[in-house]
Amino acid sequence: MMRKKKLLYAALAGMIFLPSFLGNASGVLAEDQKNVRSKEEVVYATLKANGDLGPIYVVNTLEVAKAGEILDFGNYKTVKNLTDRTELQQEGERVVADVEQEGKFYYQGDLEEGTELPWDVTVTYLLDGRKMDPADLAGETGHVEIQVETKANKSVDNDFYENYLLQVSLTLPNTYQNIEASPGGMQANAGKNKQITFTVMPGKEEQLIVEADVENFEFNGVEIAAVPSSLPIDTTGTEGMTDDMAELSDAIGQLNDGVSDLQDGVSQLNDGAGKLRDGSGTYKNGINQLNGSSSELVGASASIKEALGTINRELSGGAADVDLSSLTQLPAGLRELAKGMNDTADGLASLQKNYGAAYAALDGAITEIPAGELSEAEIASLYESGADPAVVDKLAANYAAAQKVKGTYAQVREAFAAVEPTLTQVDGAVRGMSGTLTTIADELSASLKETDLSGFAELVKGMETLAANYNQFHSGLVSYTNGVGELSTSYSQLHSGLVGLTDGTSELSSGVDELSNGTEELHSETKDLPEKMQAEIDKMIQEFDKSDFKPVSFVSEENEKVTSVQFVIKTEAIKMEEKKTKEAEPEKKKGFWTLLKELFN
Repeated sequence: MMRKKKLLYAALAGMIFLPSFLGNASGVLAEDQKNVRSKEEVVYATLKANGDLGPIYVVNTLEVAKAGEILDFGNYKTVKNLTDRTELQQEGERVVADVEQEGKFYYQGDLEEGTELPWDVTVTYLLDGRKMDPADLAGETGHVEIQVETKANKSVDNDFYENYLLQVSLTLPNTYQNIEASPGGMQANAGKNKQITFTVMPGKEEQLIVEADVENFEFNGVEIAAVPSSLPIDTTGTEGMTDDMAELSDAIGQLNDGVSDLQDGVSQLNDGAGKLRDGSGTYKNGINQLNGSSSELVGASASIKEALGTINRELSGGAADVDLSSLTQLPAGLRELAKGMNDTADGLASLQKNYGAAYAALDGAITEIPAGELSEAEIASLYESGADPAVVDKLAANYAAAQKVKGTYAQVREAFAAVEPTLTQVDGAVRGMSGTLTTIADELSASLKETDLSGFAELVKGMETLAANYNQFHSGLVSYTNGVGELSTSYSQLHSGLVGLTDGTSELSSGVDELSNGTEELHSETKDLPEKMQAEIDKMIQEFDKSDFKPVSFVSEENEKVTSVQFVIKTEAIKMEEKKTKEAEPEKKKGFWTLLKELFN
């Protein structure tokens, strides 16, 4: 009975003191965890050749503040002390060690099966374009393509995927030929091998491809190192870039202003060329009409010349043979001739007026064509400005045509300037001749009214003088009409050139309008270029600068003071099987009786 009471008292005491004991145990564990200054984890994962997950273990490095018990957490199936021979105690996810001294303490933990990495890695092999199983690829010859695809593992927290960059390396023998790596694969010699390295930025999915022509294919596998992208991005050089973009934007604005001024000038040139073409057309029609009437004018003058010759011959024959009745008709003929000359002079005056207006328009329009030469550098800058090359071609061609017209006009300008004074002189001469004929007609008419044979000698002499002078006038008139004919023919060619110039300036105006629209659009798109560039730089910095990322434990959320977590991932190698040499069977030792028997045989 006393024994049962003692057991009951002991049980009650245990129940009373158990909470206190548990509290002390919890305090010990918490104190043990505080005994660790920092913790680092390196996760080693071995994948199959195609990327399927294999075993994973973690090497933990604990910086111990002082000797004593320390505590760490991890879902390990086994643990191993890598520092000394002290046994580790594993209780669920708790790993307890009794450390004899401060400093670094290393232990390995093999993770439970089913633990996944933050990245899904898939490796695909192709031989001459055919997908191959890695086990069947060893020893093959041909064009091999290795595709390594990395993406986020959706079933694992994305802290590591979003903040870690991957360095993917493939080592190939130098005997492989025509090695290509994309995108952005860097090749480097590593002893007898060629090492291909890729970088995958945080939060990015990539498909990396390496191709080569191989013989007896073997492959050491894909190696992947995942480390924090914790280096801050230096932005000190971006100010110069944005300043350069600002200068470029300002230059494009100035180019747009210049093209706008060019557009106004070309528009004025096109308007002036249109007026020049219209005035030239009027002048061309007038000179053609004058040329068309030249034959009639020459014919009438020839008739007058012949009539004056006949009268002169009749008068020279003597007064007795002269029929004065026919002489009375001469004054009317002379007045009619004078009237025809006045009409001709009026036509010349109208021609002079039209020519003066047309010549002034022509001279003004051609003078307005810019004389400055457009350099090859300036034309090249137009091509580089982003304008339509076809429009710039039109602009350059029409500029050349305009300069050619200006140069040609400079050579013939004196001839054009001499036409108007010549027309003035011819007009004065024709009007003077008309006045002379009118005066002769008046005097002849008066003389006939007071016909006196005593004055007949003077009349004959006057008619001789008139006939001789008219012969000279007729010769000058023929030369003048020939000149008008040549001028009409030559001016038709000039007018055609002016029409072509107008067509060219019209195309030039249309082309400059298109160029102006293009530069206006370019200016509109680039005026905010520095701000847009700075925004893109800020966006890139925000996307790839992970310097504010604080490391977290991969194996357990309970672990504190984690300063570094790294991943080392490697796929299995693909190797050719070594040929097994058949070993000679060892010769059996012969026994005593066998040797004795052989001796007697």
